[in-house]
Amino acid sequence: MAKVAFLGLGVMGYPMAGHLVAAGHEVCVYNRTATKAEAWAKAHGGTMATTPRAAAEGCDFVMSCVGNDDDLRGICVGDDGAFAGMAKGTVFVDHTTVSAKVTRELSALGLESGIDFVDAPISGGQAGAENGVLSVMCGGDQTAYDRAEPVIDAYARTCRRLGDSGAGQLTKMVNQICIAGLVQGLSEGLHFAEKAGLDGRAVVDVISGGAAGSWQMQNRYETMIDDEFEHGFAVDWMRKDLGICLDTADENGASLPITALVDQFYKDVQKLGGARWDTSSLIKRLRAMG
Repeated sequence: MAKVAFLGLGVMGYPMAGHLVAAGHEVCVYNRTATKAEAWAKAHGGTMATTPRAAAEGCDFVMSCVGNDDDLRGICVGDDGAFAGMAKGTVFVDHTTVSAKVTRELSALGLESGIDFVDAPISGGQAGAENGVLSVMCGGDQTAYDRAEPVIDAYARTCRRLGDSGAGQLTKMVNQICIAGLVQGLSEGLHFAEKAGLDGRAVVDVISGGAAGSWQMQNRYETMIDDEFEHGFAVDWMRKDLGICLDTADENGASLPITALVDQFYKDVQKLGGARWDTSSLIKRLRAMG
């Protein structure tokens, strides 16, 4: 079993760190809001630290799950950053969805001190984190990944290395691009059923086993029909992710017309007051249009 630091105790990180304790690892946590770290330590029997550096000192692995590029830089670098507390040969595993650019920047910086960096963004939502069945897509050195995978397995159903530094983040972008189109299609289908006077639940029961079926349909159609949007990944975070996708597409020449359109639809949802609604709230926009 390993000594692990976990930095960032949001809706994903809080249960993920708990799974590490359940798997037998010795865990020290850090969170920007210290009261949450204190609550986690009390609930799970781990320890907490007041800086990323203090949490990382003496650890074999440091895992992070924060908000964005700047948040990740903030916990990694500087006098109180995790890198300052990590010994040569230790591994930093980042579960945040960020740009491949910052991943490669921090990976190179870590290597200067003998620290291996694995980008390991996650998919599966809050429920996946709580149930320990996340999909983890990784980039980085093969040897570092091989060392980290048994630790990641504490909260993963699927974990795979896709290539060198940044490959995990690029794969997460593919994930978000695919989700955006699927949720918009499902929203339009359910909205059409409503306008046509059909029983949406009966419709989904019939079509979900065929080519139209998807994870989104299986897990979100009922709450979408019931106009409930408190069950997953927030619109604000999805727009952050889609912005990363669109910026990267500008750099590599990929054409993402549907992604760009759905990003603007999410902007409309924000204007409706739905910044913290989950991503299935695209149907709210259609209903607001009449």
